[in-house]
Amino acid sequence: MVFSSLIFLYWFLPVTIAIYYVSPRAVRNVILLLASLVFYAWGEPIYIGIMIFSTLFDYTNGLLIDKYRSRKKLARFIFISSIAVNLGILGFFKYYGFLIENINSLLGLHIPITSLPLPVGISFYTFQTMSYVVDVYLNKYPVQRNLIAFGTYVTMFPQLVAGPIVQYGDIAKQLKDRPMTLDKFGSGAELFIRGLAKKVLLANNIGLLWTSVHQTPMAELTVLSAWLGIVAFTFQIYFDFSGYSDMARGLGKMFGFDFKENFNYPYVSRSVTEFWRRWHISLGSWFREYVYIPLGGNRGGIKLQLRNLMIVWFLTGFWHGASWNFIVWGLYFGLFVTMEKLFLLRWLQQLPRILAHVYTLMIVMIGWVIFEMGSLSSAFSYIQTMFGMGNHSLSNEASWYGLSTNLFLLIILALCATPYPRKLMMWLQSKFRVVDFAIPVMYLGFLMVSTAYLVNETYNPFLYFRF
Repeated sequence: MVFSSLIFLYWFLPVTIAIYYVSPRAVRNVILLLASLVFYAWGEPIYIGIMIFSTLFDYTNGLLIDKYRSRKKLARFIFISSIAVNLGILGFFKYYGFLIENINSLLGLHIPITSLPLPVGISFYTFQTMSYVVDVYLNKYPVQRNLIAFGTYVTMFPQLVAGPIVQYGDIAKQLKDRPMTLDKFGSGAELFIRGLAKKVLLANNIGLLWTSVHQTPMAELTVLSAWLGIVAFTFQIYFDFSGYSDMARGLGKMFGFDFKENFNYPYVSRSVTEFWRRWHISLGSWFREYVYIPLGGNRGGIKLQLRNLMIVWFLTGFWHGASWNFIVWGLYFGLFVTMEKLFLLRWLQQLPRILAHVYTLMIVMIGWVIFEMGSLSSAFSYIQTMFGMGNHSLSNEASWYGLSTNLFLLIILALCATPYPRKLMMWLQSKFRVVDFAIPVMYLGFLMVSTAYLVNETYNPFLYFRF
């Protein structure tokens, strides 16, 4: 089940909200836990056992670490065992096929590979349970003794399958007591509908253009169509993922929770470093907190710092998927972040803002080619086409048709990827009181138009479900 589906919007969510709010506060975590299990089991009932095991396993590990804290070696053994089992489960389902495939290739073996469907959201909830165990082991937060509260934290359906990655410390107090007001519910509903509109009206529509270009044989691509395609994907992945994050945060508010922002207009960045401070913020925070800093962070001199950065970026790429193109994608961005730390950032700060912005967008779009193409060879071929290398014409009738029919949508996407529409709305609210009454009507319109699209559209992917 996905948020941008009619069954979620008009059956699952209203029923869950109704039961949640008519129930006493003392049992609302139980309601949310049961609803989350139904949500997860809806599409993949066979894998719900893995999530329940992870929940019970790390809940128990937290209790054991707290109980045996004075016996440091035993507590360390429990901690290491917990991390090893969590990574083992994630590695088996996500990287088993990739590992065997590469062993076969390197050693000339023929070990059979069993195709395993990836449990939805396993990368996200595994990181959440691991962060909890780490925080308890380091005594950063008190152990959670209430199994229902811990289960709610792990399985909470608003952020279960695609984040944002919620660290335990961010909502530990909210699991016990959280304010639920009409204003908070209303702001959550607005945020949810805004995310739904970004996903359905923007990401899905521009995604059709990228799908058309992606399915075109490489030999038939023109320079214009290659650029048009990757610009389309650049917008699609942003509005798809940030839209889903907005929906998750909006749902969280509707149930009384406050999740941290996951996107902050990344395409306005003027450096790759800034881009990654604005893109998928919860993932960057997790790697900084649980990998980069424990490795030594900025301490120990520049060589160790650069080593730590490249380890983090290797893991960032590998987290996204079991494929060499994801690893190269991570190291590619790690290289630019490293160069910016060493010298490039100083140069960029001296450039006109527009040039620094163009540099960043170029690096990001080339990165998206590596990220999205099925193999490194096809990614490099696509990049060559973008820059006119090989036997590719500059344009043809089909590429100009694609540009002309999507030009207005591309302009809308470019504007909506900046904070200017939001600033304009805030300015109008400060000047004209009637805008306050018009906003609910606007959001109702977004919901109605999005629903109409979902009724008629068969194209409704969600890109981050595969991670």
